Amino acid sequence: MVTTTAYPKDLQALLDTMPDDLTPNDSLLIERAYHKAEKAHERQTRKSGEPYFTHCVAVAGILADMKMDAETVSAGLLHDIIEDTETSEDEIKTEFGQDIARLVVGVTKLTKLPIKQFDNLPNQSKQTSNNQKMEYFRKMFLTMDDDVRVVIVKLADRLHNMRTLGYMPEEKQKRIARETMDIFAPLANRLGIWQIKWELEDLSFRYLNNEAYRTIAKSLDERRASREEYINNVAQLLRDELERENIRNVYISGRPKHIYSIYRKMSRKELPLEQIYDVRALRVIVQEESQCYPVLGIVHRLWRPIPGEFDDYIAAPKENFYRSLHTAVIDNRGKTLEVQIRSWDMHEDAEYGIAAHWRYKEGRKGAHDRAFEDRIAYLRRLMEFGSAGREEDAETFMSRVKSEVFEDRVYAFTPKGDIIDLPAGATPIDFAYSIHTEIGHRCRGAKVHGKLKPLNYQLRMGDQVDIVTAKRGGPSMDWLNSDLGYVKTHRARSKIRHYFRRQNREKHIQLGREVLERELKRLGVLDKMTFEHVAHLIGYERVEDFLAGIGVGDITGSHIAQRVLEEERQRDHAQKTELERIQARPRKVAVDDSNGVKILGTGGLLVNMARCCSPAAGDDIIGYVTRGRGVTVHRQDCANVAAIQDTERLIGVSWGSVAEEQKYVVPVEVIAQDREGLLKDIATLMSDERINIADINVNTRQQVATLYFRLEIADNQQLTRIINKIEQVNSVFEAHRVNQT
Repeated sequence: MVTTTAYPKDLQALLDTMPDDLTPNDSLLIERAYHKAEKAHERQTRKSGEPYFTHCVAVAGILADMKMDAETVSAGLLHDIIEDTETSEDEIKTEFGQDIARLVVGVTKLTKLPIKQFDNLPNQSKQTSNNQKMEYFRKMFLTMDDDVRVVIVKLADRLHNMRTLGYMPEEKQKRIARETMDIFAPLANRLGIWQIKWELEDLSFRYLNNEAYRTIAKSLDERRASREEYINNVAQLLRDELERENIRNVYISGRPKHIYSIYRKMSRKELPLEQIYDVRALRVIVQEESQCYPVLGIVHRLWRPIPGEFDDYIAAPKENFYRSLHTAVIDNRGKTLEVQIRSWDMHEDAEYGIAAHWRYKEGRKGAHDRAFEDRIAYLRRLMEFGSAGREEDAETFMSRVKSEVFEDRVYAFTPKGDIIDLPAGATPIDFAYSIHTEIGHRCRGAKVHGKLKPLNYQLRMGDQVDIVTAKRGGPSMDWLNSDLGYVKTHRARSKIRHYFRRQNREKHIQLGREVLERELKRLGVLDKMTFEHVAHLIGYERVEDFLAGIGVGDITGSHIAQRVLEEERQRDHAQKTELERIQARPRKVAVDDSNGVKILGTGGLLVNMARCCSPAAGDDIIGYVTRGRGVTVHRQDCANVAAIQDTERLIGVSWGSVAEEQKYVVPVEVIAQDREGLLKDIATLMSDERINIADINVNTRQQVATLYFRLEIADNQQLTRIINKIEQVNSVFEAHRVNQT
């Protein structure tokens, strides 16, 4: 602790917060950074009217609270000096050295996220804007390099900005709060800095859903006195019991209540506040890890444990290295109580994450050093840009970052008990590739807790997975189709693409041709779009290169569908514009409730759905006034509409307000290998999706079954979903919507 009276009060407070082993040189470094930043920002103010320099001191204070080293605290004081003043990078490098200059420059590059920079760009498509955002985000992560202190300073900067967000306009408050909730809080969580993660979430939630925030906060505040009395009583009861068992020097306290965490549990479990366990919570901190489990036994002896509410994060730490025992119990009065049990080392990890290990990076070996190196290795894996990484486009990189940083994790087990850490939503295929590339390539099935599961089954926490492999063979191209849900992780996707890239070009082209043909047929446009046209839509000049790209997995079925459907929408819009131009006479509006269709005409006409194209809610439609049979409604891309000569009888129609309740009969053809139980499996799927089968016709020839269904569909989204699911049924070759002639 530094005790000189020569320092300003805020500088003295900052130095007092630093670790006791702060050297005179470290003190001098922080002092010089303090005065440098104070002079550089002396004429600047914040929205609150306070001197801008108060923000720099507050950021440095947050870093000091985290026990960061003198270089990082100095960088916190200087973090805005290059961006907001005339101070140059070379000047910082000369006065403070290469390391601090690198930290300050790194934070400067992270200052503006893509949401700020690329929103509302003029003359720019949504796709282009998204690509720029993702490319900027790639640069943001590259800026971190292997010195994670850059992002720790940025998190401290964002935390203080969130604490003072009330001075911003409401629109900016919500935008910054959403940005914080989506990016910074998950990043703090992944780095294990829970102290910052919780506060960022609560502050963001306050601005994003103020009503819910105030309701929970008020309820917690009203019950604070009784809750504190309860916590003191149960803490003393546990303390006495531990004393009798000769477990001493134990720190027991009520655990801080985080409003956003409580809100998420209330929403997820659909429970009132009174039934959320961690509203009443104890934290037990012991001296050694070996004491954690005996304490758990005593807790369960005192109070009855709640089944399914125990988590052992010591035996299976979280991806961010969090370790602790969690349990929930019911006390003698029937009240629920959550208890966390951890050692002091675990507690320091939980509060400060990777920041807690920074001071161990040099000269001190052992558990702390290994933990620090593990964390740095994790970040290096995240930001790994070898030969494969350079081939990633911005969208692929963003998908990988989201998978590895921002998403929740699940822990599954091999039959031998090894833990496999995967993102939420991962499948047995992801599991297989996490074990070994060859196991992934030859994966043909999976048993979860001894029962066979489909390859697109989403793994759950604690699943024991046994991969069923073939002796030879490789992955399926369908695994890369994101619409089918076979693969979640970047690792599995890259391994599958690499497998297909190794095959010869002619084989790639043939495979790509088959995939493209199947996808266009499923979309119902095989006879409308040439391969050349689709290749140009994706950005390829030569069809062969396009087909080869599909064959190696660089272009997926979902990518093709996205571009083709966008082209269809643009064409439909052009047709609609032309039809509106043709309709010369102004007409009134009437609604026929029996069909859920608005008729832009004189009203009172009978409305029929055309059997030739079977329109469903959500399709772009057009009406045709028949002789004596009212208005027949067609899809706008119907071939019969295009052939109509008497365009005066075409009439504008649209889906009315009752379309949500209306069902439309749509023909779907399914081609499959004939087997026992095929029809039953498909019918069961229809039932699960709450789709009624209006009619069915089955033809079988040479072990191939053609099933023709007329399904009652609510809208075209439901139709697309059910076609995708039918194609996943065992033995089904393809399923597609058909037009009647």
